[in-house]
Amino acid sequence: METDERPETVVVPDDPAGVARARRRPGRRTLTAVLVLALAVAYLVYRTDAAADSEDAWAFRFLTDVRNWVDTNRDTSPIFLYGLNYVRLAVVVLVGAMQSALYGLGALGLIAVVGAIALVLAGWRTALLAVGGFVGLGLLGLWQESVDTLVLTLSAVVLAVLIGVPAGVLAARVKWVGATLRPVLDVMQILPTFAYLAPMTLLFLIGEPAAIIATLIYAVPATIRITQLGIAEVSATTVEAATALGSTRWQVLRKVRLPMARPTIVLAVNQTIMMALSMVVVTALIDAPGLGLNIIFALERVNVGAAFDAGLAIVVLAIVLDRVTTKASLRPAGDRVRRVWLIVLAAVIVAAAVIPFSRDFPGDWRFSFAQPVNDATGWAEVHWYDVTEAIKNTITAVLLNPLETLLTTTPWWLLVAAVLVFGTLAGGWRTAVIAALATAGLSGLGLWQHSMQTLATVLVATVMTMLIGVLLGVFSARHDRFAGGLRPVLDAAQTMPSFVYLLPAVAFFGASRFTAIVAAVIYAVPPVVRLVERGIRDVPATVVEAARSAGSTPRQLLWKVQLPMARGGLMLATNQGIVMVLAMVVVGGLVGAGALGYDVVAGFAQREDFGKGLAAGLAIVLLGILLDRLTQGFSQRKKVFRS
Repeated sequence: METDERPETVVVPDDPAGVARARRRPGRRTLTAVLVLALAVAYLVYRTDAAADSEDAWAFRFLTDVRNWVDTNRDTSPIFLYGLNYVRLAVVVLVGAMQSALYGLGALGLIAVVGAIALVLAGWRTALLAVGGFVGLGLLGLWQESVDTLVLTLSAVVLAVLIGVPAGVLAARVKWVGATLRPVLDVMQILPTFAYLAPMTLLFLIGEPAAIIATLIYAVPATIRITQLGIAEVSATTVEAATALGSTRWQVLRKVRLPMARPTIVLAVNQTIMMALSMVVVTALIDAPGLGLNIIFALERVNVGAAFDAGLAIVVLAIVLDRVTTKASLRPAGDRVRRVWLIVLAAVIVAAAVIPFSRDFPGDWRFSFAQPVNDATGWAEVHWYDVTEAIKNTITAVLLNPLETLLTTTPWWLLVAAVLVFGTLAGGWRTAVIAALATAGLSGLGLWQHSMQTLATVLVATVMTMLIGVLLGVFSARHDRFAGGLRPVLDAAQTMPSFVYLLPAVAFFGASRFTAIVAAVIYAVPPVVRLVERGIRDVPATVVEAARSAGSTPRQLLWKVQLPMARGGLMLATNQGIVMVLAMVVVGGLVGAGALGYDVVAGFAQREDFGKGLAAGLAIVLLGILLDRLTQGFSQRKKVFRS
């Protein structure tokens, strides 16, 4: 347990008796308090007035010049003629083939094939779920939109697997490749989804190719990282035994490493599908077809019910794809029964291709949740108005405004110094230097004020996320029934597109910064709850029993044993909460959040703001690196004061 003062034993050389004397030096808490006081004094002396960012920073001009060069040389440059144009053509061919395959089966044929695939890979229960889910898509009246979304998702996943699995294997086997890929993957995962859209449309024009390539960039890091983990965790003893028997490296990879890593690789495919499905909805903004268009239209009209229907369809798709791939990872590869079912699957596919099923879902009966959801939302708007306004005004006045004022009036060099000092205390000098460089980069991009406003929003949203997430996570860890009831809610919340969360937030709180915070909290709470619950449950049972035997009350057990021992899980939950909140920053720009989110949206929508919008996307990446390094460093920090 840390104390304010730490004794240090010093042997005095000129003491003939060799008597040890102890002197005391400041501990971490004392040093932290002194540094906080020093920074507070420096802030009072050097604080500045909040001023608007430049509209003509060098970064804006440079990025705008890049766009102008691309527009001018699109039809003449070898980069396009012999490179990017062929990439676009290949994606068009892939999408066309996928559309021909899925639409060629017809509605009933596709349902039959999906059921047969689920039966072969995951068993009859999952097959029933898959058939019921796809029938539900038709009954919602969203069959064609759902198939369009499935086409985009599967096309992106095929490319992600073809690129990501070999890259993950290479990263696991060659150290310098893994080290080189790591920062690239970090940036790809932190960069907000909106920020992908502008450069993709610049290079590949609007439409399906740009949408699929943007989705690929967003989803492929999960494929690479999880594949790398699976290959790296293959037993070294097994590999050595295969090598001793004369196997070549290629044989070891093909017959030992890949088969033993199969469950992890299937998990990589599962996570890639989930990420691709969430991204293809966002790509509706660049004219990609599918359920995303329904959500965009609903957002424009503040139609919560219509968005709920489309969001529900996406959740159904996500659940079916998730259950099939998850179950597939658990089944043995050489199952004889599966070989029989493969013959059945082939027969079903042939029959579905031959029988001329209608392309559209048959029948006229449809069901929609739009009207009941809109009625409930309207009732809540009227009857909860005073409560929601009080919550919004209180949090804005007490937390958001003071924090934003503090950050926007702090000179950039003072905040860099603060990050450097406290980053060193939290995770060492390497962590501090990276975080400080990211902070300085915000000023270098010419977006300091907007970056600080966004940072204030992110910090407030993260605090709210952690308060709710820790409370629900602890309660779930200590009550199995509550956890079981909450699990499907968390599943649905994690698969629902981020756009959907904006609609109830706008309905209850109007268009404001706080609306973006509410949407970000709803989006970020589910993973935090899961990580906190896992951290509490992973505390060794022997430690818990020992504490109970010593007479600890449930409250003491939680505060003195479980939460301290789950500190790593809590910090990981904080880290993931921050990443999820940052992902919602740009989406919040659509509903009055302002700052960097608005800059990215404006840069995407208005040609003259392209450079500023892309710079704002880079600024969000730098904020993500800053917060990620500090939280990770704090969770893994080493003792820097030693006796």
